[in-house]
Amino acid sequence: MRKIKKGDDVVVLAGKDKGKRGAVLRVVDAEHLLVEGINVAKKHQRPNPVKNTTGGIVDREMPLHLSNVAIYNPTTKRADRVGIKVLDDGRRVRVFRSNGEMIDT
Repeated sequence: MRKIKKGDDVVVLAGKDKGKRGAVLRVVDAEHLLVEGINVAKKHQRPNPVKNTTGGIVDREMPLHLSNVAIYNPTTKRADRVGIKVLDDGRRVRVFRSNGEMIDT
């Protein structure tokens, strides 16, 4: 079970966007993810008439390493670590380490 999933609200812990919050757009691989509005870089894009895209300089979110983000806890209003707890019925759920509240419902 992944500790950070698509749609989670995360806080950046390190890098040029340290302290900013955003939603996870996509998990790229086991160690990288894309966060909305975070780690934006300018990319020079060629025009592609097949895909009907124009050329120019575009802003694009680049992947962040999983270790540089932490999930946002709305009750404490801070970044928090994630643990996994097995319920009585055998389901595995994600919980905040600081207060033990469930992330998944």
